[in-house]
This record gives sequence, structure tokens and C-alpha cells, in this order.
Amino acid sequence: MATKQAGVEPQQTPGSLDECRRCALWEQATQAVPGKGPRHAPLMIVGEQPGDQEDLQGLPFVGPAGAMLDRALAEAGVARKEVYVTNAVKHFKWEPRGKRRVHKTPAQREVNACHYWLERETGEIAPKVIVALGSTALRSVLQDSKATLQASMGNAIEHEGQVVVATYRPSFALRARRRDPRTRLSGDRRGLARGASARHASSQG
Repeated sequence: MATKQAGVEPQQTPGSLDECRRCALWEQATQAVPGKGPRHAPLMIVGEQPGDQEDLQGLPFVGPAGAMLDRALAEAGVARKEVYVTNAVKHFKWEPRGKRRVHKTPAQREVNACHYWLERETGEIAPKVIVALGSTALRSVLQDSKATLQASMGNAIEHEGQVVVATYRPSFALRARRRDPRTRLSGDRRGLARGASARHASSQG
């Protein structure tokens, strides 16, 4: 029989994000990082989780990956102030490496636990289009643990009355050590451009 982790209440219905104990990630994070953007924004961008700077500042997409996202949005013709940005997981999961805190991919149980918050955000914002950055975000948005980025990129997926577009995480290109990071970044821009196009099409439909 599985034992419950100390400080974890998977079935909790917390009154606020800061009170959330649905998984154990709150224990090592500085704070929970909520989404940010206009209410009823037509376009929502969902990343995987906060990074080091996001964890310290309490704001989504403010670190190096956020700067890359801003550039990609600008090239896609989308103003950041018109977009609601959030993450599938609201606490920073990391491991120490020397003096640095290095990103660790959230486990599926952690993604599932935090979907409570993403579902609330999606209901409140009611975006026409959701751009999922990376496979973790995609699986959370679609509630499909088998969804893959490779199979979904380039497609506009109809899901519960919204259009879902998948593309790379900005931090993926930042951390990549291969020879073609610019190709990945251009894929990131294309995904955001598809999201912008779908947003305009939805608003006129």
C-alpha cells in the first residue's frame, strides 16, 4: 500500500496557490508562480514549469527563456501584453549542481496534481487558442500522458472548444548543445505564429 508523502495532500482543494500541497514540489521551491496576463486573453501560452529566476521573482517567463519567448512572440506579431502566460506546474523542480539550481522535468504525478490550477486558469481566461510549449505542457493541456510533441507539432488540435498548438520550449533551445539551436528557435517561432493565426481565425469564426 502506497504511503502518503509528508506535507502532501493529493486531493486537497486549496484556497490559494500558495497554500497548495497537492504534490511535494512546494517544499523546495521559493514560492508558487501563478500565471500572468489579461483576463479573457484570446491566446494562452503554457510552459512546463518556472525556472530559477521565475522561482525567485514569482513571475512567469522572466528569465532567459522568457526573453527568448518575447523575441519569438514579437517575430510572430504578437504583443506579450495581449497574452496570458502560465505553466503546467507552478513550483520550480530542481536539483543542486555546484552552486546552481538545475531544472528537473516534473514527474507525471506532479503534472497531474497541478492540473487543478491549469484547469481553473483555462476556465477563467477562456482562451480561444492555447500554445503548449513542450511535451509536459502539451500532456497537461490535453490531459493525455501519451501525447508527444513530435506527433503534434504542425497541427491545430481541437480540444474542449479550444485550439491547441504545440511547439518547443524556449529553454530547450537555450540548453541544447547540438549544432542546430537556431533551427529549434525557428520552430518555436513557427509554432507561435500558428497560434497567432489560429487566434485570428477563431476571433472571426
